[in-house]
Amino acid sequence: MKLYRFLTGPDDSSFCHKVTAALDKGWHLFGSPTYSFDAETKTMRCGQAVVKDVEGRDYEPGIKLSDF
Repeated sequence: MKLYRFLTGPDDSSFCHKVTAALDKGWHLFGSPTYSFDAETKTMRCGQAVVKDVEGRDYEPGIKLSDF
């Protein structure tokens, strides 16, 4: 199965660590990162899509993507 996640976070090192942790677990960047202003919190937010191929498993809506 091919898994897809969209990681989001504040524009600080915690977001970079989140993406780095996903890459370390075998996820791959998918597309370009996004960057936008959150008017409610008055902060910048980042986003990055990641994908991963997992052999021998079938997709189920209840799976926890961060476990892979």
